[in-house]
Amino acid sequence: MSIYEKLAAINVNGHTEKKNGLTYLSWAWAWAEVKKAFPNATYTIYENADGWFYHTDGKTAWVKTGVTIEGIEHIEYLPVMDNRNRSIPVANITSFDVNKAIQRSLTKACARHGLGLYIYAGEDLPDGEEPEQAPQRTTPARRAAQKATVEPVKQETLVRLEKALTGRIDTYDADYVCRWAGVENLTQLTEGQALNVLSVLERK
Repeated sequence: MSIYEKLAAINVNGHTEKKNGLTYLSWAWAWAEVKKAFPNATYTIYENADGWFYHTDGKTAWVKTGVTIEGIEHIEYLPVMDNRNRSIPVANITSFDVNKAIQRSLTKACARHGLGLYIYAGEDLPDGEEPEQAPQRTTPARRAAQKATVEPVKQETLVRLEKALTGRIDTYDADYVCRWAGVENLTQLTEGQALNVLSVLERK
């Protein structure tokens, strides 16, 4: 089975959200799935000549990222946009805007390898998966995962997450996780969100 076939067969519907008419896939979950299938996968955030994480024409800006799996890299370019999906004037861009664009760009680079590509093509299910067959393939593990996406974070999961975030020197800290999830503090995370972040942290 090829890289594309393996990743394209994964149903990502339980890890997406719709915003302004567009469907977004959780970047943390997407990267966790890629690393689960291909542990040696890596990603690259391409800097410009000045060492910035975004590129600009003087008016607006964009990011460039790449995901490499088994020696094959797919590159994605994505504009730095506001919450209405409009390009932000370069003078108004913040580091948070750039970081958000990077995470979305990396998710789309994963999609070029096959993971969740069908949602960008306007499809509801990956190739070979029919709606009427979905209930027959539901397993206890999948039902538990779906439930975890909406139930409040469990205390033991919260403790694991706080421990994993303690002492990190990269971009992954409590504030970053809260901004990503749109909550004020870690206790407001859902169990699914907390597990998604943990799956990434424990593999880095």
